[in-house]
Amino acid sequence: MRGPPSLPAPRSDHPGPPPTSVRSFRRLRPLLLAALLVAATSPDPQDPPRGDLRVVVVSDLNGAYGSTAYEPEVHRTVRLIREVWRPDLVLAAGDLVAGQRPALTDGNVRAMWAAFDSAVAGPLREAGIPFGFTLGNHDGSAYPAHRRDRALAVEHWSAPERRTGVAFADSSHFPLYYSFTRGDLFVLVWDASFAGTVGELPMMDWVRAQLGSERARAARHRLVLGHLPLYAVAEGRNRPGEVLDEPDSLRAILERHGANTYVSGHHHAYYPGRRGALELLHSGAVGQGPRPLLGGPAPPTKTVTVLDFHFAADSVAYSTYAFDPEAPGGLRPMEPGTLPPALHGVNGYVVRRDLPDLPPAPR
Repeated sequence: MRGPPSLPAPRSDHPGPPPTSVRSFRRLRPLLLAALLVAATSPDPQDPPRGDLRVVVVSDLNGAYGSTAYEPEVHRTVRLIREVWRPDLVLAAGDLVAGQRPALTDGNVRAMWAAFDSAVAGPLREAGIPFGFTLGNHDGSAYPAHRRDRALAVEHWSAPERRTGVAFADSSHFPLYYSFTRGDLFVLVWDASFAGTVGELPMMDWVRAQLGSERARAARHRLVLGHLPLYAVAEGRNRPGEVLDEPDSLRAILERHGANTYVSGHHHAYYPGRRGALELLHSGAVGQGPRPLLGGPAPPTKTVTVLDFHFAADSVAYSTYAFDPEAPGGLRPMEPGTLPPALHGVNGYVVRRDLPDLPPAPR
């Protein structure tokens, strides 16, 4: 840090004390130095207090169908991750590319994945930041009509040069579903690229086994990552097919096997919720098409979330930022108290994570 400019020496033709302005500067010099030290050590408003483990959560980075270009907010997020937040891990809740259109050629799909690697995965890899992700419906939907997209997603992520840097616990079904650890965090990635019932999700026995494994039980926090949410939170997505079927049954399985948090995307709207003992982080979009929450309480906005895990206190601090050109530095901290206390969608409700769960509805 550079100090204040040095004082000019009194001129020999000007005997006596230095001029009043210089005398005042010398008197204020300790105060100026103190102010500079405070400025140098004050926390960056865009860099929250760090926990034992830091995770940045992003979702829905894609643009229009077939696009190989990414929005400025995506590039800005990658720079913030590398230069400001410096997390231990990045998680992406799906829709990394803009597929799900059969008219696209194999070359189109491969070009989109190459663009994603250039814009997002490559810079994170170069910075040595592990990257965990789940496939979204635009990446490799499990619906039969998009079997080609799914195969090309597997092809892309199977290449040795596309290493993610995560410490796998089980990679036998990567990238469709897999698990890994990072410090005291156990992450289970499941295939929520389609709205299936418990019986239709082929990996549910694997999910139970993974969450019950020794590595999962030894972790201080168990996080599940999937694209579709359990419950609806956004306008335009409050209908069957846009949420997981049988959400209460799925939630009961996760709770029973020790999951603490479910992170999802797809709805393009940020809402930090919970049901019962399970926290539900609905991560907003960074790419095109942010959506308003149910009821439209506020204009839609693109968001990114920083999670700081404090394991001794068994707590997770959420710091979510909205991209806002009117805010200092272009980022506006999201205040949880400004969000609705609960959202009631087509298949159930979600309560804001800082509030108690709602009592059962009367029969």
